[in-house]
Amino acid sequence: MRILYGVVGEGMGHATRSRVILEELTREHEVQIVVSGRAKDYLAKRFDQVHGIWGLTLAYEGNSVKKLQTLLQNLSGAIKGWPHNIRQYFELAEKFQPDVVVSDFESFSYLFGRNHRLPVISVDNMQIINRCQHDSALLAGWEEDFEGTRAIVKSKLPGCFHYLTTTFFYPPVRKERTTLLPSILRPEILAARSEPGEHLLVYQTSTSNTALPDILKQSGLPCHIYGLRRDLTEDVRDGNLLYRPFSEAGFIDDLRTARAVVAGGGYTLMSEAVYLHKPMLALPVQGQFEQVLNALYLEKLGYGMYAPTLTVERLRDFLERVPQCQKALEGYTQDGNVKMMSALREQLARAAEYKGRWWEDVEPGEPVKG
Repeated sequence: MRILYGVVGEGMGHATRSRVILEELTREHEVQIVVSGRAKDYLAKRFDQVHGIWGLTLAYEGNSVKKLQTLLQNLSGAIKGWPHNIRQYFELAEKFQPDVVVSDFESFSYLFGRNHRLPVISVDNMQIINRCQHDSALLAGWEEDFEGTRAIVKSKLPGCFHYLTTTFFYPPVRKERTTLLPSILRPEILAARSEPGEHLLVYQTSTSNTALPDILKQSGLPCHIYGLRRDLTEDVRDGNLLYRPFSEAGFIDDLRTARAVVAGGGYTLMSEAVYLHKPMLALPVQGQFEQVLNALYLEKLGYGMYAPTLTVERLRDFLERVPQCQKALEGYTQDGNVKMMSALREQLARAAEYKGRWWEDVEPGEPVKG
């Protein structure tokens, strides 16, 4: 089959999990990839036929999203970005002519599929927000944020052929054409051997969280910190803090040997920590409810703890909980990516039967909008 594969570029988690699927698909099919942001360079190093497109970005300050700055930088980016996307659109339509679209929460590929009446298969973790039923007790105090986020997720990729949704928690599914599947894990994570250690692995996506180091110093534990100083080319030690330049191999080694993890609420690292049985203190970026939901389920399952902000007291409470979390995590198991790849191959085979008429005839008696 000829597959158009779209990857959203905000956050590297989408790129790292898409890489796993693309390594399988490119062995069996002809694939063209459209991707924006930093994810483009990451995938271009690993695959041919990677097309850079313009996509939305987020502006951060501290551990929160700055809405006005985000709006302004996206308006500025759109001036040049949209004409480029239009050129890419027509080149793909004329030269590649895909049979099916796979989208990791990416709009360009989805709209291409819809306009050409192609089946679109959604593969991401975001759709769990809209397509599952979440307990009201879990969402208490977050109802407005949840409904706002659900509306955004629902409008992003409506009416897909099927939704393959990755997760480590399993709320009841409330919509058809939805399958919950274990997290997509990099082969390096699958090969990593979890070992007990003393240090905390600390990961930050924002370099402006200036309050973090002083709090970590007061823990007295060795802390291996990534992301806070992105200009580093070698390790820099400050007492019990070790600032490290990013290295995939080094990061995974620090993860597999950590006592615990302190990071945001991003799904990819959280799912890797769960797989390697590492308790996690999740500090979701303010303004991103998807991360809050991940953290709430993490705490509900006993795998870690949610904190809106990091304080000395919250860090101390988490460290006291670590042995309990380790015990809860012993019950989590996963057979690599077997279930995901099997489900994706099944949906690709089904989609081949619907080429050219998906948006007209979804299934007997079933509306497209689901």
